[in-house]
Amino acid sequence: MEKETTRQEVQELVKKIVDTKDVKSLVFMGCGASYSELFGAYYYALQNSKELGSHLLEANEFNYDVPNYFGENTVAVIASLGGTTKETLKAVHNAKEKVATVLALTFAPDSPLTKETDYVLQHKFFESYATKSSKQKVALTFAVELLHALGESNNYNEMVQGLSVVDEVANDAAASVDNDAQKFAERYKDEDKVFTLSSGSNRGVGYSTANFIFMEMQWITGVNLDSAELFHGPFELAVKEAPFLLFMSDGRTRHLDSRALEFLQRFGTKYTVIDAKDYWLDSKMDASVVDYFDPLVLTSVMRKFAEYLGKARKHPLSKRRYMWKLENY
Repeated sequence: MEKETTRQEVQELVKKIVDTKDVKSLVFMGCGASYSELFGAYYYALQNSKELGSHLLEANEFNYDVPNYFGENTVAVIASLGGTTKETLKAVHNAKEKVATVLALTFAPDSPLTKETDYVLQHKFFESYATKSSKQKVALTFAVELLHALGESNNYNEMVQGLSVVDEVANDAAASVDNDAQKFAERYKDEDKVFTLSSGSNRGVGYSTANFIFMEMQWITGVNLDSAELFHGPFELAVKEAPFLLFMSDGRTRHLDSRALEFLQRFGTKYTVIDAKDYWLDSKMDASVVDYFDPLVLTSVMRKFAEYLGKARKHPLSKRRYMWKLENY
């Protein structure tokens, strides 16, 4: 049976860390999907901490260019689904050489990723649509508890309550979108590129959708765009029938997504909106923190969209040209 590190277990790990270390920086690190799935936790820490530095690093880039701040006062959460990504394993080793406190975040607690780390955070993956976001949830839980322990959080109770209900919201959301997902699949199945738009805490969802659902899993050119940046260059390609997918925030950056949507409508693009507000997060948790839970719900919904797209294209999500087939690359 799948296991997810509980909030109480995270609290215990955080206490051990802050009791023994003067924590100055929190770093999230991974490759590929694991990198994108850490964005929400990084964004929460970035937006809510005053003294703690929050950083998101690509693991293999870290291996060749270690930032000056990274060292004994750093806590690094390093993620890999199966715990075998060679670049991420190297990042763990390099982080330990810098005397950082290192936590492995993985589905496989006995994997090579965990051999050199100080602590292990475990996430689920296969159990339900909500567990497609389990890595995000565990990383976010760690960020919430660390900021609270350091006295840097003013929304702790609201975040804890949100963490307790987000799986229910995500599963309900995924269960409600079959018709929309089927329509999306039929409408986009012959496209060779899709422009993906997102803002705020949802930028990791946009990145993941473009790079991994479209490009890796479907061999469709995925162009990842920030809604705020659409009007600083990329809007030149928003022409009639140009294919766009917009993840709309339910929080503070919703205006940016709304402005982008108005532009897409104005010039007759082929657009689809996946709107976090449709899934009633603010009826289950405090509206002031919905930003930080949007990505978990939208990830679950997008997984359903991806499954329908794969079926419509007769291209299974597991099909690859290179990954798992080439030894050296």
